[in-house]
Amino acid sequence: MPIKAIPSRRRLLMLAGAALGTSMLGGLGRLALADSDGDDSDNHYEESANTSFTPANTGLNARIVVVGGGMAGATAAKYLRLWGGTGLQVTLVEPAARYTSNIMSNLVLNGSRNIATLDYGYDSLSAKYGVAVKAARVVGIDTAARTVALSDGSSLPYDRLVVAPGVEFADAYGLTQADYATRTPHAWQAGPQTSLLASQLAAMQNGIFVMTIPKAPYRCPPGPYERACLVADYLKTYRGAGSRVIVLDENATIQAERETFTHAFGVTHAGVIRYEAGVTGIQIDPVSRRVSYLDAVGNPQVIDAQAVNPIPPHRATGSSPGGWLAAAGLNNSADGRWCVVDVLSYESTAQPGIHVIGDASSCGLPKAGHVANQEAKICADAIVRLLAGQQPDPAPVANSACYSPITAGTASWLTAVYQYDGANRKMVLAANGGNTVGATAIESASVSSGNFRQMSTWFNTLMGDSFG
Repeated sequence: MPIKAIPSRRRLLMLAGAALGTSMLGGLGRLALADSDGDDSDNHYEESANTSFTPANTGLNARIVVVGGGMAGATAAKYLRLWGGTGLQVTLVEPAARYTSNIMSNLVLNGSRNIATLDYGYDSLSAKYGVAVKAARVVGIDTAARTVALSDGSSLPYDRLVVAPGVEFADAYGLTQADYATRTPHAWQAGPQTSLLASQLAAMQNGIFVMTIPKAPYRCPPGPYERACLVADYLKTYRGAGSRVIVLDENATIQAERETFTHAFGVTHAGVIRYEAGVTGIQIDPVSRRVSYLDAVGNPQVIDAQAVNPIPPHRATGSSPGGWLAAAGLNNSADGRWCVVDVLSYESTAQPGIHVIGDASSCGLPKAGHVANQEAKICADAIVRLLAGQQPDPAPVANSACYSPITAGTASWLTAVYQYDGANRKMVLAANGGNTVGATAIESASVSSGNFRQMSTWFNTLMGDSFG
């Protein structure tokens, strides 16, 4: 589809993954646009992988270790090689052989997608871009010696370290990690828990599905509300007219796409979804699936559910007491859950030479896959500049974009532009949101089947940019 034929807002959403992809460092990061063929169940990132790249000899030489092979880590490793050239030895440390995308994983719950369609590997990063992939876990960082200790007993020296470990989930609501894995899945990291939750939904009949939403920040702000809509649509269509979805939100209000989800809860899925904000004291019995809590005014409530989907509070992976991230002193936010960074380079404010990107960072941007892709590019650009004796870009810009399915065949979208605020040294919404008066994110004007179709194009393009 020619770019000139795409309306400006749609073009922004589809090209969002390419924003910053052609930096002033040489423009090597051209992204091939993956065109939708109407098949919403396939991943087509291989289409963009057909483009051949040859990193240049920039004269730079350095050892870069990237920890974590998710959206942030994979993108950073790729663009460090593209922009830094042949002299940059980039090693990606990731224990899993494959990455399962959290984006689009809610569609597995209603059968629209198979979990296998969200599966991505690292062959392209290795074969095309020369990224060395090390299958191991990080067990420690020696910040003085600048080495990373791995689970296989080896260690990797680094000149610059990029940490993109993602998030881990706290024991909460009276539940344990074993409960999440076997009885009350959070499914907020796509994989086996996603399939378990899908099977629990399929077993329901005219019952109550309870889901909880932790206080922000958490991964993917619109994600829980999207999930509630898809579950409601599935249950009322296939599992009985008496089915109900109860959403217990610890936040005072809907955290993203407020107008869209207010309409979805009150109109599209009226009588099926009950949304309660400002709840506290949630407790869940993993065996009986009884949920107790205090409502917004402090009254005790009890629900007997057929299925319970608790989304527990998050923190940066390794930031718990005794964790490798905590031992390195990187989890320096006030609550100890996140890593505070200089958003011009994503270098840790606690440890020089270490950059933290993606969900683990505290940087003013939402925690989401597309944002992780953007942060990775800003970070890679800054590292290459620093290695060349320059300063990071003083005015970085990032775009956040996503689609939210509301039913099995319709979706909305959300987009925002962020820019650097030099006075406060943080990323903030652009003064006009990139399009309208007032600093705000922009919601789609309607929920439509057209948005649902374009969602696959956006997704395939984004995943191609990170893994292709």
